[in-house]
Amino acid sequence: MIQLLSRWLIHDRDNVSSPAVRRAYGTLCGAVGIALNILLFAGKFFAGQLSGSIAVTADAFNNLSDAGSSAVTLLGFRLAGKKPDTDHPFGHGRIEYISGLIVAGLILLMGVELAKSSLDKILHPEEVTFSLLALGIMAASVCVKLYMWLYNRQVGRRIHSAAMEATAMDSLSDTASTFAVLVAMLIGKWTGLAVDGYVGLVVALFILFSAYKAARETLSPLLGQAPDPELVREIRDIVLSDDTVVGVHDLVVHDYGPGRLMITLHAEVPAHGDIMAMHDVIDNIEKELMEKLHCHAVIHMDPVDTDDASIARLREQVAELVKQVEPSLTIHDFRVVRGTTHDNLIFDAVLPFSSTMTPAQAAQAIRDRVRAMDGNYYAVVTVEHSYTD
Repeated sequence: MIQLLSRWLIHDRDNVSSPAVRRAYGTLCGAVGIALNILLFAGKFFAGQLSGSIAVTADAFNNLSDAGSSAVTLLGFRLAGKKPDTDHPFGHGRIEYISGLIVAGLILLMGVELAKSSLDKILHPEEVTFSLLALGIMAASVCVKLYMWLYNRQVGRRIHSAAMEATAMDSLSDTASTFAVLVAMLIGKWTGLAVDGYVGLVVALFILFSAYKAARETLSPLLGQAPDPELVREIRDIVLSDDTVVGVHDLVVHDYGPGRLMITLHAEVPAHGDIMAMHDVIDNIEKELMEKLHCHAVIHMDPVDTDDASIARLREQVAELVKQVEPSLTIHDFRVVRGTTHDNLIFDAVLPFSSTMTPAQAAQAIRDRVRAMDGNYYAVVTVEHSYTD
């Protein structure tokens, strides 16, 4: 159904890097989610009242919370699409993350309330009336929730939306919890055991876990998470595709919401090249990044001496040497200052956050190894953590 509706309602639907297309997908999935969850709530609430089952009623209110979550997600996508203004020059894209966080809060609140009701049912059990109609409603609900999981996951991956993928996981946990309620109804029918309250508690725990997952997925980009390694690879490939650029470092990706990225990086260029020609190359690379990845890019040129063979050999020697300190260490901005008593090797080193060493420890280890090299060399090194892995 989503595929069919997207063909009818979303212009240029395959251009998923476009903020307008992403917003259209979010709006469509949010609207369908609201409609389906309201129908499920009505059916399950009726089944819960008919059977007197707290587990079925809990599952109904779980769907009502999902309808509210879909409404918040839909609103978030709409607000995130507002154009940049004086107060928000990079747009309003992070509202999508905030809406996801609000959804997580609503799910958490619903889970706590349903857990309290289920505990009360455990302490004060009541007989549950078996009903074929209620059983049929729950079975149909499992099928609907599986469908919602499938389309939310597909669209979430297609448009790279953390909020949509969190909604998909919520639908999958709903499927499991509804199936548990269905099994509980059958157990009660066949054995007479009062398991309704316990299954209601399991449903509440599913809801709380969904809240945790949703909060984690949306809070991380708000705090400033590392960029997707695939995106980093694409950026590097585009920048290094021109032979003028001999290296890339200090790449930083600023996330202002899905489809709204600001990139800054340093591009190493020959120190003795034509400055005007190299500036034109950098301008073209920035335009290519905008066209292919829909991101604003600011590139700083770093001159590198590519003509002096002795400096090139020293750079390669030091690059191998620093890997003895930490295999993941890399260097950049390498230059040599000659002196009468010794030569200074001046460079920066990049240390991933995953390393067990501190920048100070790495810098001292590098200085010691450079001092032990053949010749009279001193390392003037700055070690910094990498923004990307």
